[in-house]
Amino acid sequence: IEAARTLAQSCDSIPDILAALQGFDGCGLKFTAKSLIFADGNPLAPVMFISDVPSRADDLESKLLSAPNGLLFDRMLAAIGLSRETAYLGCMIPWRPPGNRAPTAFEIDVCRPFIERHIVLAAPKLLVLLGDLPAKTLIPSSDSILRLRGRWRDFALADGRAVPALSMLHPAYLMKQPAQKRLAWADLLALKGRRV
Repeated sequence: IEAARTLAQSCDSIPDILAALQGFDGCGLKFTAKSLIFADGNPLAPVMFISDVPSRADDLESKLLSAPNGLLFDRMLAAIGLSRETAYLGCMIPWRPPGNRAPTAFEIDVCRPFIERHIVLAAPKLLVLLGDLPAKTLIPSSDSILRLRGRWRDFALADGRAVPALSMLHPAYLMKQPAQKRLAWADLLALKGRRV
């Protein structure tokens, strides 16, 4: 974990973070996943979404939020005037855990320095934390995503600055629980109202 922190801190650009992850062997998920899933969209965008872990479809297509989850995500963006060209999307864990299992505490801790540095280098004006893992890890909380969603909290950067962060339900959860889309719509409207 300390090696991951040191490596992530040495990165001065988003391509550096990608290269660091490509060369990093400290997370065993690298050896079971087909693809490294890093980011999608416009790294200069003022809004950055953070997803949790790649799905099987993401791993196969080498694209973050692909297949049905991605179609829903794209519709969510379009509903508030955004697209993958005008937003940026990063991932907490860049490799799919086998069998879509939850990542272990170690896997989360060893990957965390890279997403934190990624956020610093992307320098978004707003963050959107999609799902339980980003919402509870990047801004530590023991609350469930259903309690955290819709709330703005500050994500503290290493240099002391803070970025407003909104927790939302993940598109994969919404695919399984379509009745909760009303909550996601309320959160999207809150994001639209806060956009700079």
